[in-house]
Amino acid sequence: MHSARRRLAQELDPELYPRAGLSPLNTFLLAFIVASIIIGILETEPVLREDWPRFFKLAEFAFVVLFLSEFAGRLICAPLNPRYGNILGFLRSWPALIDVAVLVTLVLPFFGLEPTLLRMVRALRILRLARLGRFSIALSHLGEAFAERRYELIAGFVFSGLLLLCAATALYLVEGGIQPEAFGSIPRALWWAVATLTTVGYGDVVPVTGIGRVLAAFTALAGIAVIAIPTGIMAAAFTDVIRKARQEAQKRKEKKDGT
Repeated sequence: MHSARRRLAQELDPELYPRAGLSPLNTFLLAFIVASIIIGILETEPVLREDWPRFFKLAEFAFVVLFLSEFAGRLICAPLNPRYGNILGFLRSWPALIDVAVLVTLVLPFFGLEPTLLRMVRALRILRLARLGRFSIALSHLGEAFAERRYELIAGFVFSGLLLLCAATALYLVEGGIQPEAFGSIPRALWWAVATLTTVGYGDVVPVTGIGRVLAAFTALAGIAVIAIPTGIMAAAFTDVIRKARQEAQKRKEKKDGT
């Protein structure tokens, strides 16, 4: 009994799994989570929901049974993880809170409620499993890159904000009297500035005066720099972090070979 519980704990609990990466059981659960998200997305289409009501109900029932079984298994195995110590300690952890939130969104439809958007909470469970193995290493590299370049990123966002404000103010002064609904105030002009600086260019609001179009052209060109600045900063940060990680791995390997 104890050995079976230990094996189940190793399969369910990432911290107890003796090897790197996902356990076979967690790999299956990850596939099930992705399937539940896809079905939840498809269910928002009225045609599919009306043509396949039985399929969606059976699928939701299967998800409830599986995720309830998984949660029960995690409760049983929680005392084997020293970090939790007992079931109550596990229930206080953020992975347990995510599990509870997912289970609530799965059970509500059976009581006549249809929290379609809330069902997307189950996507958080992918983030939970993403903490494993190489996914965990990749996420740590991401966090380290952001941490090392946080001041440069903040400076870039401040520059972008100032550029955004200047563009909106300029178009307010030039086009405000001609197109009051679009540029009659700086907050109204900010919508155009955001769409232009991010190079989205919806086209729902455009300047009509010559000066306004010239300013819009400069704003659009500046938008390229706005996008390029954080991209370049993060690319350089990732390169530095990965190079550093490889150097540390090489040093550990040389040290191990030397001993």
